Amino acid sequence: MLDLNIKDETSKLLAVILGTAKSCGPTPKPEEAYDPKSLEHILAGTYPVEADMVLEMDAFEKVLNKYDVQIFRPKILKDCNQIFSRDIAFVIDDFFFKANILPDREEEYLAIGDVISQIAPDKVIILPEEAHIEGGDVMPWNEYIFIGTYTAENYSHHITARTNKIAVEYIKSFFPNKKIKSFELRKSTNARENALHLDCCFQPIGNNKAILHKNGFLVEEEYQWLVAYFGKENVFEITSDEMYTMFSNVFSISQEVVVSEKSFTRLNTWLRVKGFVVEEIPYAEISKQEGLLRCSTMPLIRA
Repeated sequence: MLDLNIKDETSKLLAVILGTAKSCGPTPKPEEAYDPKSLEHILAGTYPVEADMVLEMDAFEKVLNKYDVQIFRPKILKDCNQIFSRDIAFVIDDFFFKANILPDREEEYLAIGDVISQIAPDKVIILPEEAHIEGGDVMPWNEYIFIGTYTAENYSHHITARTNKIAVEYIKSFFPNKKIKSFELRKSTNARENALHLDCCFQPIGNNKAILHKNGFLVEEEYQWLVAYFGKENVFEITSDEMYTMFSNVFSISQEVVVSEKSFTRLNTWLRVKGFVVEEIPYAEISKQEGLLRCSTMPLIRA
């Protein structure tokens, strides 16, 4: 059995589900796009091809192997994009939550059945149908659980709105001893303004630092709370172009080791100055689908 343990974003990673780019299918039609960035690349004829994305995920797997992480992969489904395993489930403490995702993606969850079968059944939580939530919006951080949300009346009209108020309230009631801090995210059909998930505009790194993009937050006070919580000197503020290229979607293997995209020169330099080991890999093709390194992983156990 798997003894799940996720209390934060950066403790030493022991086991993870890494998505797969194999058999991800043809380029979607414009009306099949789930997010504005994918749509942009579909229309421009620059949507990524499977072979390139497989190479990028192989590079990621190699780094995880270097640090002796136990890696699980989904069962490969024909013509199905299974790269972003963070969307379909998430772990808090020793509970495994099935994310309530877009209905079209239900089979992606079934493809990790081999992993779920190794978890004690009473630790696998299925949320109520009306509670919409995806793992990219959920960040356990010690006594806190940070959750990205969108609670405006037009929620149902935004395909980019992935986590609702009902889900936030459910997590609050499930973890009465934790502090649940939710953040209203900016949803837009403009890929340079849209914060698809919380990890598109914010991510904690190390034990007291964070990557942040102010415009990803609808409510300035919520953004300022994060700046105050981490301390301005510990925050790496990214531009809208850097949010667009997914600077905040790096991935921590430990408090000292961060996996990052090799073109993120400004961020990677800052990380090294702050004492991090930066494992640089190519991931620019995958980023065209508005997801990057954190999105491709679903941590199961951290030390």
